[in-house]
Amino acid sequence: MTTATATRAEHCVIACAEAWRDNGEVLASPMGLVPSFGARLAKRTFSPDLLLTDGEAMLVGLDGTVEGWLPYRRHLTMVTGGRRHVMMGASQIDRFGNQNISCIGDWEQPSRQLLGVRGAPVNTLNNPVSYWVPRHSTRVFVARVDMVSGVGHDRAEAAGVTRFHRLPRVVSDLGVFDFTGPGHSMRLTSLHPGVTVEQVRAATGFELAVAEEVPYTREPTAEELRLIREVIDPRGLRDREVRV
Repeated sequence: MTTATATRAEHCVIACAEAWRDNGEVLASPMGLVPSFGARLAKRTFSPDLLLTDGEAMLVGLDGTVEGWLPYRRHLTMVTGGRRHVMMGASQIDRFGNQNISCIGDWEQPSRQLLGVRGAPVNTLNNPVSYWVPRHSTRVFVARVDMVSGVGHDRAEAAGVTRFHRLPRVVSDLGVFDFTGPGHSMRLTSLHPGVTVEQVRAATGFELAVAEEVPYTREPTAEELRLIREVIDPRGLRDREVRV
């Protein structure tokens, strides 16, 4: 049985997996290595009803066996019906959860072109959306995003489109966050072991809501560590995405 101390990357996998706890039979759409490992861990342990895909057009089992066809039209139906929980990345994210993956700088002449808006607006207005940020810094956690791709709480409320809007959590390499702060602002809910509140505040470009006592992200069980190290990610790719 695996008993070695969990790494920062493994705590991140656990934190991402917890995003899908009690979700039931929904499509897990993780973007990035660590969220993908988290979704697979969740399905193998506490969320067995999760649906996983091959990233293209098939529903797959834990061993990669094809279990069903998932054409684009069916995928869109699941999105608009709320039967999907995506964990997206964020080039920028602000205190209310507005996310930018489109461009850095002024829209008229950006200094950097990124992915584009993609499906972020529809995702955030129709199904739960969490975020994964492998490098927590003031360049990502900003006071104001340069362009809104994913819709945050303040803009959803202003537009009157909050019925299906839900941002369960943000996971970074420093900790875990939700939006239970004042006015649905971002709030620190747990620190990864070895990280301090001061570190998180210094790496965040806005005033972050913080409780008087912030717990550490939960430790993986021995069985979860075994699954991560021996079954889900035996090549150790998680450590390439989270480097301490």
